[in-house]
Amino acid sequence: MKINEQVPEFKTKAFYNNEIKEVKLSDYKGKWVIMFFYPADFTFVCPTEIGELADNYEKFKEMNTEILSVSCDTEFVHKAWFENSETIKKVRFPMLADPTGKISRLFGTYIDEEGLSLRGTFIIDPDGILKAYEIHDNSIGRSSEELIRKVQAAQFVRKHGGEVCPASWKPGKETLKPGLNLVGKI
Repeated sequence: MKINEQVPEFKTKAFYNNEIKEVKLSDYKGKWVIMFFYPADFTFVCPTEIGELADNYEKFKEMNTEILSVSCDTEFVHKAWFENSETIKKVRFPMLADPTGKISRLFGTYIDEEGLSLRGTFIIDPDGILKAYEIHDNSIGRSSEELIRKVQAAQFVRKHGGEVCPASWKPGKETLKPGLNLVGKI
């Protein structure tokens, strides 16, 4: 998958709202989507990230953004984790099951030797176009605050064609207009 290209459709089972449901990417057409890949349930760094996302879920929803967390666990393992972890009991977004690694392979996060996913975060716009992603080592946790900022920047750029967001941009800060801001500064 490449930036500014359509993300292929997929479907899978998910644990969501205390039920097992089938989820498709197209279910979220018209919303921003964060695909949040992590290695496995019942691990060390994963609950810190998932818990932080859960704590910020209302903020994401206010931004017309849905979170789809994904690991190579089954929907039943997600349910067991939810039932046995105070941190994970806060989760109100779909927890997608990817036991065959098909979705992880599609997004390039699958580790063949381990049968697990790398930590990967993908931001998809309301038209299903990939706007941003990061993939890194499983020993490094991610920041929900930075993810919120990235979604805000992507949303701003979509709404204000021709403007771009500089480093560490946050809503209310100045943006740039390519070509105009560089005049006389080369």
